[in-house]
Amino acid sequence: MASQPTVIAVMGPSGSGKTNFINQLTNTRGDRAAHQSYSHTWSVREYTVNLTKDRRYVFVDTPAFDATYRSDWDILRVIAEWLEKRYRRKVNLNGIIYTHRITDVRMFGPVWKNLDMFGRLCGDRAAGGVRLVSTMWDQVRDGELVESRVSQLEKNFWRPLIEAGARHKRFEENSSRCAWEIIGDLTGGGEPLLLQQELADVGMKLNETTAGQAVYAQLQKRLHEQKETIEWLQGETDAQKDPDLVKERRRLEAELQRTSEEMERLKIPFCRRIALFFSKKTHPNSAITFKDVDEPQ
Repeated sequence: MASQPTVIAVMGPSGSGKTNFINQLTNTRGDRAAHQSYSHTWSVREYTVNLTKDRRYVFVDTPAFDATYRSDWDILRVIAEWLEKRYRRKVNLNGIIYTHRITDVRMFGPVWKNLDMFGRLCGDRAAGGVRLVSTMWDQVRDGELVESRVSQLEKNFWRPLIEAGARHKRFEENSSRCAWEIIGDLTGGGEPLLLQQELADVGMKLNETTAGQAVYAQLQKRLHEQKETIEWLQGETDAQKDPDLVKERRRLEAELQRTSEEMERLKIPFCRRIALFFSKKTHPNSAITFKDVDEPQ
């Protein structure tokens, strides 16, 4: 019987170097050079590397929660389906690489959202297998400034993950050797992710999970912002006369309707919320949240 492969997922915001990191591990510069197999959803991609007959790695490229062409709910569903399918086959992730551009001077919206969603789907039990990988070191121009940024990330923004067992690794060389050094100790049996246990062990629906409820909260915030903007446009005299502003108001009203409909689909009935409250009380895994750190700028 063939030995189980070492499975490592790569997550993080768009443009943070996920695919490049995998390319360095597979010694490729494009999709065709590595053996690539797709899950049943097109946006989670697996790359298999056979080092020896008995030593095989599977690197998983996942979509980010900041895509302009798909909603956060769609992205979560894609990732959740892949994770649940693996877990039901008794295959845990051996580790997770979470990439972050060291050149980002602020934890702005999309970067913050990806980190928050990651903590909620990962959970504290799996944090020991998380490597927070800072990328884009070849673009650093001010060494003193970037070291201050590293300290801010480790002691502030990443603190809940690091306290749960995650470790920061620098992808300084952008090389195959450096990439393999970073994942070198991710070969043991990994702990299941919170999202996997909620779906497979507790029997939750995706909208009932911690990550699913985070998406719902984001929709609530978006709905509030859309309503405020529409009310402002309706109250402005000039906005009633300007064709462009009238067009913008109608666009926002259509978006508001779509947001309301999506929230209705994700809403959990009251009786079900009560049942889930007691089921979570007995669950050993907890979400990693970032309430104690500075708000994004």
